Amino acid sequence: MVTLKEIELAHKRIRHLIHRTPILTNKSLNELSGAKLYFKCENFQKVGAFKIRGATNTVEQLSQTEIEKGVATTSSGNHGAALSMAVTRRGGKTKVVMPNNTPKIKVNNVERNGGIVVWCEPEQSSRESVLADLVEQTGAIVVHPYNDERIVAGQGTCAKELMEDEPNLDMIVCPVSGGGLLGGTLLAAKGINSKIIVYGAEPSEADDAYRSLKSGKIETNKSIDTICDGLRAQLGTVPFPIIQEFVDGIITVTEEEIISAMRMIWERMKIIVEPSSAITLGGLLKKPAIFKGKRVGLIISGGNVDLEKLPW
Repeated sequence: MVTLKEIELAHKRIRHLIHRTPILTNKSLNELSGAKLYFKCENFQKVGAFKIRGATNTVEQLSQTEIEKGVATTSSGNHGAALSMAVTRRGGKTKVVMPNNTPKIKVNNVERNGGIVVWCEPEQSSRESVLADLVEQTGAIVVHPYNDERIVAGQGTCAKELMEDEPNLDMIVCPVSGGGLLGGTLLAAKGINSKIIVYGAEPSEADDAYRSLKSGKIETNKSIDTICDGLRAQLGTVPFPIIQEFVDGIITVTEEEIISAMRMIWERMKIIVEPSSAITLGGLLKKPAIFKGKRVGLIISGGNVDLEKLPW
C-alpha cells in the first residue's frame, strides 16, 4: 500500500510540472450548507483536472526506452489528456482508448496534448479489450488511469496541498470512480491527520464503490447512465483496499442533485466545474447534518465541460 512518504516523494518529483491550485471559499454556500467549505480547485490544474498529478508522477519514473516504445491507456478524457501531456513532454507518443460517448472537449484536450484517440464502446469490458488489442499490436507501455500505486501516490498530492494550506479541516469530500483520487486522498489526509473524516461521493447511477464497500468485494456497475462522464469507471483492485480500510463512508448522489450542485457552483462561485466535480457539493448538501458546523474540504476534480451540451 502507498505510504505518506511516497506521496511526499511524488510531490517533490512533480511540483515543478503542475500547478499548486487555489482553495476558494463562498459565503452563500457556507450559509446554505451550515458548514465552512474550502474548495480545492483542480479545475484550474494543467489539462483542467487533477489527473496530471498521477500521470506525471508515473511518466517521470518511466525509462527513456519505455517512453520510446510508446504509452497506452484507457480514459474517459482527463487521464488521457494528462498522460498525453506528460509523455509528449518527454518526447513520446500516447494512444488513448476512449468511449465513443466522451464529451468533445475531452477528446480535443487529448489531441491538443499530443495523444492519439482509439475509440471503444462505453462499457468497461470494451475499454479493456480494445486496450489489450492495442498493446498486443504495438508493445506500448500501459499506464492505467487508477489501478497503479504510482498514480495513487500522485493523486494524493492534491490532498497533501489541501491539508498544508488548510491544516484545521475537520472533513474532506472527494469524488470516487476507479478510486485513485479517493485512495490517494485517504492516505495523504489521514497520514497527516489521523482524526480527519473523509467521505467519497459517487453517482447513484454508477455506485459500484458504495456497493463494494458494503459487500466487502468489488462489485460491477449495473449502470453507467450518469452525467458524470469522469465517474463511470470500475473500482480498481489497487485503491479498493485503501478505501475499505480508511474511508468513513460513501454518499451516493442522484443526477438531479449533481446538476443542481453544478449549477450552484457556476452561479455562485463563477467558476466552471464538471459534473464529476460538483458531486462533492451535491453529496454534502444531501447529508447536511453530517457536515453541520464543520470545516470541510471539497475536492473539485476538474472543469472540462462540453459547453454545447450543458444540463440546464
